[in-house]
Amino acid sequence: MGDDSEWMKLPIDQKCEHKVWKARLNGYEEALKLFQRIEDEKSPEWGKYLGLIKKFVTESNAVAQLKGLEAALAFVENAHVAGKTTGEVVSGVVTKVFNQPKARAKELGADICLMYIEIEKAEVVQDELLKGLDNKNPKIVVACIETLRRALSEFGSKIVTLKPVVKVLPKQFESREKAVRDEAKLLAVEIYKWIRDALRPPLQNINSVQLKELEEEWVKLPSGPPKQSRFLRSQQDLKAKFEQQQAQGGDQSDDEEEGAAPAVDPYELLEAVEILSKMPKDFYEKIEAKKWQERKEALEALEVLTKNPKIENGDYGDLVRALKKVVGKDANVMLVSLAAKCLAGLATGLRKKFGTYAGHVVPTILEKFKEKKPQVVQALQEAIDAIFLTTTLQNLSEDILAVMDNKNPSIKQQASLFLARSFKHCTQSTLPKSVLKPLCAALIKQVNDSAPEVRDAAFEALGTAMKVVGEKAVNPFLADLDKLKLDKIKECADKVELSGGKKGGGGGGDKKPAAKAPPPSEAPPRTSAPPKKAPSAAASKPEVCEDLAAGVLPASCLQQLDSANWKERLASMEEFQKAVETMDQTQMPCQALVRMLAKKPGWKETNFQVMQMKLHIVALVAQRGQFSKTSASVVLDGLVDKVGDVKCGGNAKAALTAIGEACSLPWTAEQVVSMAFAQKNPKNQAETLNWLSNAMKEFGFTGINVKAFINNVKTALAATNPAVRTAAITLLGVMFLYMGAPLRMFFEDEKPALLAQIDAEFEKMQGQSPPAPSRFTKKAAAAADDGDEGEEQEEDAGGQDIMDLLPRTDISDKITSDLVSKIGDKNWKIRKEGLDEVASIISEAKFITANVGELPMALKGRLSDSNKILVQQTLSILQQLATAMGPGLKQHVKALGIPVITVLGDSKPNVRAAALTTLQAWVEQTGMKEWLEGEDLSEELKRENPFLRQEVLGWLSEKLPTLRTVPGDLMLCVPQLYTCLEDRNGDVRKKAQDVLPTFMMHLGYDKMSKATGKLKPASKDQVMSMLEKARAVMPAKPAAPAKAGGGKESGRACCNPPPHPPPQGPAGKKPAAKGLKDDEDKSGPIFILIPNAKEQRIKEEKQLKILKWNFITPRDEYVEQLKTQMSTCFAKWLTDELFHFDFQRHVKAIGVMMERLESESEATISCLDLILKWFTLRFFDTNTTVLMKVLEYLKLLFSMLNREDYHLTEYEATSFVPYLILKVGESKDVVRKDVRAILTMLCKVYPASKVFPFLMEGTKSKNSKQRAECLEELGCLIEGYGMNVCQPTPAKSLKDIAVHIGDRDTSVRNAALNTVVAVYNVCGDQVYKLIGNLSEKDMSMLEERIKRSAKKTPAAPAKQSAPERTQKEHPTNPNATFLRKPAQEDPNKLNAARQNAHHGESSHPSIPKQFQLDLDMIERDHGRVSELPDLVQHQLDELLEPITIPEPKMRSVSPHFDDLHNSTASTINFVISQVASGDINTSIQALAQIDEVLRQEDKAEVMSGHIDQFLIATFMQLRLIYNTHMADERLDKKDIFKLYSCIIGNMLSLFSMESLARDASMGVLKDMMHGLITLMLDGRVEDIEDGQQLIRSVNLLVVRVLEKSDQTNIISALLVLLQDSLVTTAGSPMFSELVMKCLWRMIRFLPETINTINLDRILLDVHNFMKVFPKEKLKQLKSDVPHRTLKTLLHTLCKLTGAKILDHLSMIENRNESELEAYLRRTVKHSGNLSGVKSDRGNEKTGLHPDDRMSKAKVSDILSEIFKKIGSKENTKEGLTELYEYKQKYSDADVEPFLKNTSQFFQSYVERGLRMIESEREGKTRIQTSAGTTNLIPQHSLDSGLSSNNEELKPAVYYERLKILRQRQGLENTTRPQQRPPISSLLSSKPSVASSTDMLQSKLSQLKESRELYRQEHNSHSPTHGRSASPAANLDDLKKRLERIKSKQQ
Repeated sequence: MGDDSEWMKLPIDQKCEHKVWKARLNGYEEALKLFQRIEDEKSPEWGKYLGLIKKFVTESNAVAQLKGLEAALAFVENAHVAGKTTGEVVSGVVTKVFNQPKARAKELGADICLMYIEIEKAEVVQDELLKGLDNKNPKIVVACIETLRRALSEFGSKIVTLKPVVKVLPKQFESREKAVRDEAKLLAVEIYKWIRDALRPPLQNINSVQLKELEEEWVKLPSGPPKQSRFLRSQQDLKAKFEQQQAQGGDQSDDEEEGAAPAVDPYELLEAVEILSKMPKDFYEKIEAKKWQERKEALEALEVLTKNPKIENGDYGDLVRALKKVVGKDANVMLVSLAAKCLAGLATGLRKKFGTYAGHVVPTILEKFKEKKPQVVQALQEAIDAIFLTTTLQNLSEDILAVMDNKNPSIKQQASLFLARSFKHCTQSTLPKSVLKPLCAALIKQVNDSAPEVRDAAFEALGTAMKVVGEKAVNPFLADLDKLKLDKIKECADKVELSGGKKGGGGGGDKKPAAKAPPPSEAPPRTSAPPKKAPSAAASKPEVCEDLAAGVLPASCLQQLDSANWKERLASMEEFQKAVETMDQTQMPCQALVRMLAKKPGWKETNFQVMQMKLHIVALVAQRGQFSKTSASVVLDGLVDKVGDVKCGGNAKAALTAIGEACSLPWTAEQVVSMAFAQKNPKNQAETLNWLSNAMKEFGFTGINVKAFINNVKTALAATNPAVRTAAITLLGVMFLYMGAPLRMFFEDEKPALLAQIDAEFEKMQGQSPPAPSRFTKKAAAAADDGDEGEEQEEDAGGQDIMDLLPRTDISDKITSDLVSKIGDKNWKIRKEGLDEVASIISEAKFITANVGELPMALKGRLSDSNKILVQQTLSILQQLATAMGPGLKQHVKALGIPVITVLGDSKPNVRAAALTTLQAWVEQTGMKEWLEGEDLSEELKRENPFLRQEVLGWLSEKLPTLRTVPGDLMLCVPQLYTCLEDRNGDVRKKAQDVLPTFMMHLGYDKMSKATGKLKPASKDQVMSMLEKARAVMPAKPAAPAKAGGGKESGRACCNPPPHPPPQGPAGKKPAAKGLKDDEDKSGPIFILIPNAKEQRIKEEKQLKILKWNFITPRDEYVEQLKTQMSTCFAKWLTDELFHFDFQRHVKAIGVMMERLESESEATISCLDLILKWFTLRFFDTNTTVLMKVLEYLKLLFSMLNREDYHLTEYEATSFVPYLILKVGESKDVVRKDVRAILTMLCKVYPASKVFPFLMEGTKSKNSKQRAECLEELGCLIEGYGMNVCQPTPAKSLKDIAVHIGDRDTSVRNAALNTVVAVYNVCGDQVYKLIGNLSEKDMSMLEERIKRSAKKTPAAPAKQSAPERTQKEHPTNPNATFLRKPAQEDPNKLNAARQNAHHGESSHPSIPKQFQLDLDMIERDHGRVSELPDLVQHQLDELLEPITIPEPKMRSVSPHFDDLHNSTASTINFVISQVASGDINTSIQALAQIDEVLRQEDKAEVMSGHIDQFLIATFMQLRLIYNTHMADERLDKKDIFKLYSCIIGNMLSLFSMESLARDASMGVLKDMMHGLITLMLDGRVEDIEDGQQLIRSVNLLVVRVLEKSDQTNIISALLVLLQDSLVTTAGSPMFSELVMKCLWRMIRFLPETINTINLDRILLDVHNFMKVFPKEKLKQLKSDVPHRTLKTLLHTLCKLTGAKILDHLSMIENRNESELEAYLRRTVKHSGNLSGVKSDRGNEKTGLHPDDRMSKAKVSDILSEIFKKIGSKENTKEGLTELYEYKQKYSDADVEPFLKNTSQFFQSYVERGLRMIESEREGKTRIQTSAGTTNLIPQHSLDSGLSSNNEELKPAVYYERLKILRQRQGLENTTRPQQRPPISSLLSSKPSVASSTDMLQSKLSQLKESRELYRQEHNSHSPTHGRSASPAANLDDLKKRLERIKSKQQ
């Protein structure tokens, strides 16, 4: 015993290590209790046991080991640090626990392993378990396999990586031990559930008997995919989200979910086979042999190797070339198909790694399709299909387009069929317009082909494209097709089955656009419609023209047209002009009129006045009529002839411009220029070019055919007439504006003198941006008015790359095999010659196509040449190639671009520099996407070459921040990036750290941190700390580029940036325009407004191209940098003044800035960042004069910014606010006062919550004045904006503030105390919790101060007037950061506006576009949804108080709602958008406004069309309350109750109007019902005062929804909701129960509603339900009610419709397989026995009450749970209460069996407890029964408001109850509470009809008043008042119970 007492005294951790096993056992028991007791997972207590847990597990004593395992499990479950022990503990479990004979030990061991997986350590656990499989002890192997199986079954294949498991599985089947084999079989079955047939290939080689057994087991498995049933810690929210998604999305989310469980690719589970080394040694000789048999042998040997499903990567260039040669040139068709099979095998085995070679092989295969033999064609098809999967359509499009014009119909047919098959694998994103457009153009040609098979193939391809991207996207390309062909394409589209089994990507959603689409295709004929009668006849018969003209022109005019007297001709023209001006545009026969003008003398008119009139009329006709190209061709010749005429030239040009507007500039310009150069008149040529220069500027460059002009411009440049040359050079200057540098390449072979002139012209244009178009083609303008089409046109214009316009040469024929062999020669000189030849070929061709034959492979070899000079030469050729090939370069990225990256690893700096330049040149043409796709980049980073790594990382850190999206393959580079972070080379480490934030910007912190899981623990810690740092400086993604001028500028920017970027846009113009005058002239603007200059500066700072504005004292380089930045956008003289050494000049400059502040406010804002930075420099000056001037300016500046509704950006604030705060500590009072004033103003233009951290930083200063002032300012912020302003959290902030209470300086102490008191005033006693532990002295000071403040300010809150409150209400959302504030009126103005009732539109001049709710965003944002615009602030507070509002005021607001009624739908959208606001008041106001509309029948129709939108916003708000508001302790529950009341009132109004209620769609109803039922089951609602009343109202609402909604929609919604609730096992069983009760109710309605229901849809939903829950599965559920519900529904339907019901299965695919059809047939057959339905229905008469007939098993479960509670110390009272309630509810329940085995004491204790509860409740029950309710509602149940009569409770009933209550409390009943206006504010002119919300509100306020009065009376008069005091006592009791329930739920 002595020994025992010795160890009993030891601490727990020492007991656990004691040598006596009993001591250890005791230690483990104590530890287990301790572990269960510690609440904080990060408690230091856990750390003591880190090293001991392994010993817990490996305990040698079997008895102690069991306890040790239990303790270890508790440790892993609760300790934050448990993850560190994973490896050693799991290893211990495997070796020392799994071999134990006791099953309990093994079970605990497995539980520990699974718990480690739950805390994110799956990989380590899996590794240890897989190691255990090699153990010699079969028990351990069995246990390891079993644990792996359990892990997979519970966590799913996403968390348990299957590849390593599958790899070792076959070995387990070979074990001698049967137990191991059996367990392996079970594991194989479990794996098969998750990955299906992907498991077959790895298990092909196991024993055939075992395989057969497995196959039998696999067949038995259910077809549906399994679900993850246990979640990681990080997935807990995912679990919640997953449940919510299910609730929201119904069927659709089910599909998503199935899609989300990643289908495991069998390819991933296979081992790659290396085949290059296994090829026959003489393969390449044999393949070239003359005998076909030898060639066949070689190919057959290769075919065997290529059949391997996964092939190791390597250099397959030679092999692919050899096979390509056979396919292309071998005469033996058998060998061609063999070679094609080999290519297909290679492509399938290598997958993406084959993409490099795809471009070389595809053209050859396409050409070979000329073969007729089916087996060859089939082999080629298989090959090209396999190759397509390794690359993208974009890369192959050039090759496909090249063969589309081939003469051979077979080639065209097969190319189209290949496209059709390829499209099926594409999606909308992988088939962009740029790719689709040229392919569609080629296919449209084929649609008109003479060969039927070509036409059919083209139809199929176009149909597939339409299916994939939707009609809307394809229709613009099909505009020229007639209706028959369009229908054929649509027919093909309907037949298409896309890969993945879905029948269409754009199908359903595109119905509307499809309906809209025909107009564009009909548009061309329409434009020329009026002259339709004329063209055919008019062209051949002038008399027809005359007839038409005679119909619209005066007779005298026609007679005098060809008069000999010029005056008569002039008079005729004047009449002609008048007639045209007054003519109806639609009736104007344009062609007839212009033919009249061309009639003799026509364009040979000699009198210039007549001629001028004639030309003017042409312009008029073109402008006013519908002028066709036919009409234009009648007059163009004459116009061009007169362009050069001195007198008539102006009119001719005006006419040409008008024709350009009517028929598009590109067409007109092409006609005009070709006509001008067909003439010999140089004047006409020069003027034509001048007109064109001008027209280009006016119309923009869209659609201009550059190729057509270049030759004419070259002719003009060679002209002898200088005017023509000058005009040509001017035109080139204009074209240069749009095209940039590539334009010069066309003219490089011109004479030097001429080239110098061209360059001079280009130099003039340098830096200018093209003007925005001022004229538009009529069709384009019309389309632009008509939303969608205009947008598409604009996109097209933007997308047309200038580079695509350039004429390109195909140089593939010049890349001969001789040249290729030269480049690969052994002699370096010959290699050099070859490279020189290539360089000259490219430079001669200038622009080349993407087809360059064998060149890429040849050049790739030279990049690794041993001779560095040749490497550099190759790099320069690649640069040349980039410029020459343009965007076509993309397809060579894999073959040639990636090897350039390899060169970056060269040891010579000059070679690396050349490689980097080449890389940049390539990326400029190709963009980054191709480089980041696939594994190539990560493979390069794997090379342990420091040079390569630092260059590549440097390059990535420059490129990644500029990208908006990146391919997912970037993730593959992350492991290499982590390796680089720990590289031995310092430069590599630095570059890796630099690039880390940009990786994070695209991949997100979560993915990056998850990727650290595979690192060693030491590395992981290091990398994680770097990730945290990177997270802080992570740049934001670049915004989408704005469309400027139809996207021309952006188009140019991407393909060819101008050589000098800095002076962008007008910046280049203004300084140039001013020239030297700048120095003297100070009257011009002082700031120059440069668009996007600020954004550019922000970007440069983010990319670290310039210094970050962050310093303790400003160094010279900061000043210099600022000066440089200011020079571009400040007037030169002002910059000189601002940076002058004399402070007087500074003062003068600030004075000028003050004067110009108002007049140049916009420019000031554009330079704001620079202005603020300059002022920060002044804060470091010692001169008070300057400082005072600075502060004066800043005050004016911030008030201007506030007026302009501008918000400071993060960038501006961080470079200014910290320096301003330095000045708060200035010794001069006047300065401090000004700075404080500026800080106050700052909060109006920058969120207070963001100013807060800056001030917190300021409190750390050494300057005590600064500390004190910052603390005072913090107090003011908290007073003004509430606790939300405290960042990062109130607790952390307050702890830091409270530290200063102990400061040495008195002023700091006082300030700190005042700030904490300010917090106390906001949140009361909670302040003590927030400030943490203070010393006794500090705490007493604080308490004293709080007492004093309480005495001073009792009346303050009461005084606060309404206008002040509105001001306070605005900033309650301190996180709102939008650049422009929502329009917010001054409260006084607002009241005035209310009086005038005009604020509906005036205060919101720009209502945002149709509001769309982003559910996920709102859900993620726990708190305040900041991005919503502010509502007009109605003073609702006063409306909610029970007072009578004077009559006039009631009417004053109603005009607002007339406005609302009359205004467009956007007003309603705007108000509805506010319903989902995170701010309760905003939401209540919005609901009040809507309630007003709904309650006035004449106005309610305004809401039609908005019902779904309103309901979505409402259930969003319900979810927000449920998830956020209810959990927020700071919110007043009364506010929440008020919000609930408003919502329910609105819904009751809405669902009382059948016309509106029927608008609600199925999905929305489903979500609505989900929200309402969740609300009814929310225990916290009862915690709110009058919560029961609320639940009754919800009950009433549910009935209303069921009755009034569209019956089909509501039944569908309920079925889907039931299905979801049953799938989600975690949900409350009560939820499913209530959904079923709703369904029962709907079944009762069926006899009346059967004729209005869409039975097909209902049956489809039932079918889907039965798919998810087949009969067997339904029966397995705990409750049989779902099964009965479904049966009853179907029986009722059968009874009502009879055998006809079988005709309503049309929407179900594969009807024969449907369980539903079989069931219905049976039911119809036995329809005589349907009486069962009646009895079923009879049982359900109780409406929605909880089911009384519970199954026995369920009863015993509930009772045993209750008795458990009674038996535990903590919950005994709660258990008794529950037992009492249970017995009340189920009076026949038998509790005897549970009491039988207990002690006599326990039994009497239970009886006594029940009696006490009964006596306690007696009084309460009496009150409730007398108050008129017929039924006491048990917790969570629904109300008798839904009794079988379905009578709505009328207001009278409430008043009746209220009377009785008031009598009980001794109150008078003189007044009825009818005076209170309805909640929906003062809108109703019919106050007698109270809305349901009013009823609730008035009832609640009356109850509240009566209860308070009652309490006061009894407190003062009779404290020992017998029976009448019982309600109050009961109320307290109820409160306590609710508290307990609440704490239990938490």
